Amino acid sequence: MKGEEKYKGIGEGSGKAAIEELKNEILSPLENDIQKLRDPMVLAALMHTAATERENTNRLLKTLIERLDSKFAEVEQRISALEKPVSPSPPEEDEVLLPSVDEEIVRFVKEKRHASAEEVRKKFGYKGKNAASARLNHLFELGLLSKRQVGRAVLFSVKQI
Repeated sequence: MKGEEKYKGIGEGSGKAAIEELKNEILSPLENDIQKLRDPMVLAALMHTAATERENTNRLLKTLIERLDSKFAEVEQRISALEKPVSPSPPEEDEVLLPSVDEEIVRFVKEKRHASAEEVRKKFGYKGKNAASARLNHLFELGLLSKRQVGRAVLFSVKQI
């Protein structure tokens, strides 16, 4: 330090000049900007820019929402197609080639008008009712027989085409 210099407070000496200089550097441009904002033309230009940007944003959002809606509709359509129960479609007579046992079962059911798995088991000599039931259900899936629950029994009949 230089010999006899005393410390001066902010209000005294060179510190005060530095503060004034900083005020002028910072506040002068702000005051100029505030003056500009008081001009109606500048305000109108800012409002126009904000309105234009808002319109562009709304247009963009509308496009995105439309795309999302179409994708959601597509997904819903695919889900409903997957959830739709698949009913056996009646095959054409030319397509169906049955083993002789199945042909005999269809004839038997046609003669009786309706038959249960137990009746088919007895007639065709199956050891268990499950084998007869499996054969009848296979013919139902092919669309040759229809089935109906009657009490505890399931009765199969030939489909009327």
